[in-house]
Amino acid sequence: MRCVIQRSGPAAVTVAGETTGSIERGLVVLAAFAATDTASELEWMARKIVGLRIFNDPQGKMNLSLADVGGGILLVSQFTLYGDCTRGMRPGFTGSAPPALAADLYRRFGGILRAVWPEVQEGVFGAMMKVSLVNDGPVTLIVDRDAAGDGGGEGL
Repeated sequence: MRCVIQRSGPAAVTVAGETTGSIERGLVVLAAFAATDTASELEWMARKIVGLRIFNDPQGKMNLSLADVGGGILLVSQFTLYGDCTRGMRPGFTGSAPPALAADLYRRFGGILRAVWPEVQEGVFGAMMKVSLVNDGPVTLIVDRDAAGDGGGEGL
């Protein structure tokens, strides 16, 4: 599993001109899934996202988590995070889970996120989406979690 996490001010995702999810402040999470992802990776990532200390404390240090500052999560599926650009000029996506499996993993991940954090908004899996956000900082992180369990350690 791979996520790009952006600390954000106002953010929204629209599909065919209609807003499907929006937050005023929090985290925009672009999520991609591999065929080998299990519930363990999904749960680890959800806890990691909510616990990441990437919001500024009163001294201006990144020391506070989403749980400390409130706000929402805007979850957007993005299989292109597994794009392999090492050969040729067109990315390959063999690292991404097949669409039916990815849809199931995305649905399950959204449910796990909601169990960990109450304010989760979403895009629409597989749809052509427009994502707008104000990247606060800017702060953007890439978090990987693979089935082997070496995606950055167990600690939050």
